[in-house]
Amino acid sequence: MIEIKEVKTKKDINTFVDFPNKLYKDCPHYSYPFRSDEVGNFNPKKNLSLKDCEVVTYLAYDDGKVVGRVQGIIQKAYNKKVNEKRVRFSRFDCINSVAVAKALLGAVEAWAKDKGMEIVHGPLGYSDLDREGMLIEGFDEMCTFEEWYNYPYYKDLVEACGYTKDVDWLERKIYPSKEVSPKVARVADIVEKRYKLKKVEIKSKREFFKRYKDGIFEVLDQSYNDLYGVVPYSKELKEQLFKQFKSFVELKYCCVIVDESDKVICFGVSLPALNKAVYKSKGRLTIPAIFRLLHALKHPEVVDFAIIGVRPEWQNKGVNSLVLKYIMQNMGAYGVKYCETNLCLEDNVKINQTWEYIEHDIVRRRRAFVKNLINK
Repeated sequence: MIEIKEVKTKKDINTFVDFPNKLYKDCPHYSYPFRSDEVGNFNPKKNLSLKDCEVVTYLAYDDGKVVGRVQGIIQKAYNKKVNEKRVRFSRFDCINSVAVAKALLGAVEAWAKDKGMEIVHGPLGYSDLDREGMLIEGFDEMCTFEEWYNYPYYKDLVEACGYTKDVDWLERKIYPSKEVSPKVARVADIVEKRYKLKKVEIKSKREFFKRYKDGIFEVLDQSYNDLYGVVPYSKELKEQLFKQFKSFVELKYCCVIVDESDKVICFGVSLPALNKAVYKSKGRLTIPAIFRLLHALKHPEVVDFAIIGVRPEWQNKGVNSLVLKYIMQNMGAYGVKYCETNLCLEDNVKINQTWEYIEHDIVRRRRAFVKNLINK
């Protein structure tokens, strides 16, 4: 008999956070998040997204043993933006059992109905910068640090619970070289001269962020606003995200393009890959793990292309080719073997076309599922 219990105590939270460690203990492809971040998600002082969210968290037990977990998240800011009554399911993990999956997702659905919600979709987190999407293709190698890995049977479980495809994302492996694609280089040179654009050359992180942090977030807001799952960011949340990521940013793998007035019009951010550095410690920041992180940050063989953004009025003018040109050149110059992109919606034609002129492979596909609760 499957028993569902709501997570309420500190002990429950630890059990919830640590369940994947047991489920994936023999899986070399699982990418552990920082454990402290996952525990911190339950603390409103550390997870500012909770201001815009109602959250419920469940554990599934079978004969006293934990066999699954799930969260339900009502993202109020997102629902207001899209004018829908949606609840997200997040951090869904369970053994290969339809009964467990139905019990977990059924608990979220019952909670959602009680809250007046009409649609369940996911996996999605507190915001679009949280880990999201269920892996449905590409199970044979480790995921990036920024995304979840899951076993192939997850798709069958959620479909057995009545969920269908909402959207798919693609992830690519990009192969940089010192010689950028002639077409990308040609377009970049033309755009740079025609619009009198330039790449920011500041080497000091402090000075770089002081001058361009606000502009980067402004471009992020404008260029991602209409995409699936994207949540508006408050000033406080932006500051929190900045503090979380600034230590992992290496400027040589990033690019900011500005106009004549020094206004940010386009940017790309890549981060040294951290997945292997935290694997042995299972996401705990032990002393050996910290040394591995420091080495990965300074001498990466792989980087993760985290995000690229272009102001709407500058889109379709080829300015993204400047970002690709400079980032690819630096990756090649510093001996990076390849970079992996994070999620890109399969119907985001502009971004998908960007990669056509660079050597790449599509290595993973992720899916957000959806279920209508009306008359269910």
